[in-house]
Amino acid sequence: MKAFWWIASLATSGVLKKPRCRCLYDDPCWPNDNEFSQLRSKLSRQLISPVPPESTCYPASNPSGNCTDVELNTTNGRWRSDQAGSMQSPNFETFIFPNGTIEACFLNTSLGFPCGQGSVPPIGVDARTVEDIQAAVAFAVKHDLRLVVKNTGHDYLGRSSARGAFMIWTHHLKNITHNPNFVPEGASESETYNALTLQSGVQWFEAYDAAQANGRMIVGGLSAGGSVGSAGGWISGGGHSAFAPRHGLGVDNVIQFTIVVASGEHLTANAHINSDLFWAVRGGGGGTYGILTSVTYRTHEITPLIGIFFAGNFSSAAVGKNVVSEFTKFCPNISDLEWGGYTTLSNAGISSLIVAPNASWADVNATMDPLFNVLHNASADAITLTIPFDGFFSWYQAIFPSEGQVGTNTEISSRLIPRESFEDSERLAEVLLSFQNGILLHHVVGGKVSQIDPDSAGLNPAWRKALIHAVVGGGWPEGATVDKIRTVQQQLKDELSVLESLAPGGGAYFNEASLYEPNPQHTFFGDHYERLEGIKDKYDPSGLFIVVEGVGSERWDSSLNCML
Repeated sequence: MKAFWWIASLATSGVLKKPRCRCLYDDPCWPNDNEFSQLRSKLSRQLISPVPPESTCYPASNPSGNCTDVELNTTNGRWRSDQAGSMQSPNFETFIFPNGTIEACFLNTSLGFPCGQGSVPPIGVDARTVEDIQAAVAFAVKHDLRLVVKNTGHDYLGRSSARGAFMIWTHHLKNITHNPNFVPEGASESETYNALTLQSGVQWFEAYDAAQANGRMIVGGLSAGGSVGSAGGWISGGGHSAFAPRHGLGVDNVIQFTIVVASGEHLTANAHINSDLFWAVRGGGGGTYGILTSVTYRTHEITPLIGIFFAGNFSSAAVGKNVVSEFTKFCPNISDLEWGGYTTLSNAGISSLIVAPNASWADVNATMDPLFNVLHNASADAITLTIPFDGFFSWYQAIFPSEGQVGTNTEISSRLIPRESFEDSERLAEVLLSFQNGILLHHVVGGKVSQIDPDSAGLNPAWRKALIHAVVGGGWPEGATVDKIRTVQQQLKDELSVLESLAPGGGAYFNEASLYEPNPQHTFFGDHYERLEGIKDKYDPSGLFIVVEGVGSERWDSSLNCML
């Protein structure tokens, strides 16, 4: 009897409280039609009902759709970003129940599965003004909704989708302003920058066009189609680029943000006002502190560059190890020269794209000829090219196609590999050639990146010591069973351990990372985590903005719907 009363007293005293959970679409607490109508009256346009884009191929689910349009554009990043319910990797549109049942909407209708909503939020706001965002944030706070903020859906952690959530879609905030004499708010009139201000829906292909039209270049994300957003998750995660070794990462080029925080306030953040928020958003993770409405970047002079390309097949494992070993000796050199680029490696061969900004032919030849000789001696079909360009824009147009190859089920693992890992070239070569699907090496660090104070921004300090950002990936076809999916995911977990062996206790890029990090707080944010957490609590005390593996996410369950 005493035990009964002890348990009862715990319950009544609040010790055994029911955990706080967000309100989801199927819950009784979900706002009713009248409440949504009140929200609509405060917006510049109608609410949206996002659906998986493939639903147009299922007339019962979406009778007004055009299936041919989806079939023609499913791998086009720009097209996918224009669909509110589309993620660039469709596995993040699907939902796997605890019993292994999959709810999805597959493009291949012959698989025989019904089309379901999956993880696509069922309702949202198509924000065209700051006031739209403020009204949507206030609504989410009032009803304690699970909130998702989406621009383009480029995301390897599923932060742009959540089953039963309420979406704020920033994709149509497209204003771009060039100011050759930009003065940050709160700064003296003498502090001026040649700057480009981008609203949060602007994508990199649009930003590059604008910079070129004004006779400038801007450091940004590089991808086929340029469909990655320029003023949201990219910059909040750090923002790498092949031009970062020359000009710094995205976070090193930001002058000012504007952002809507959980209170509904629209704040300006820079080095002079709300400087703590300015520090945190620069690398402290997207979707965490508020909703960016604009980012102002410094621009740079357009300078000539030399594009470098080389590729070759490996006739044997021994040949491959020798070539890759020599290649790893070459990597520190290009970093020190402030060159950048991308290299793919596998047991089958090597392919690399390097850009040398403002370099002389003498420097390029002296640096590249030894490696080119190794490659030609090892591979009869080796290709080595050096091509001059008058600036970034012509190089970008020549190298990256206008349509991006996305639309496949993809997960990845990654690590920032420090310079000291390149001291043992033979061991490094063995590890780099051990991955089942090969590895992609991003030459986006070192140079200018390594010269900047590690504490100047919320970015993980591991970036300042890294020489390479390395990524491995895996995928599965439409209609794959849960067992098949889990096999791929286990492979990525295993490969993450191998990557970790190259940089024990190291870091990773929050925007291109694993869903299975054992210690995401350290891996993504390093010793900045405690300060970032304090800033988050200041601007988002109720935890409105929570994303997978982001700051504060450890306080929530695996679904991010209920607090622990």
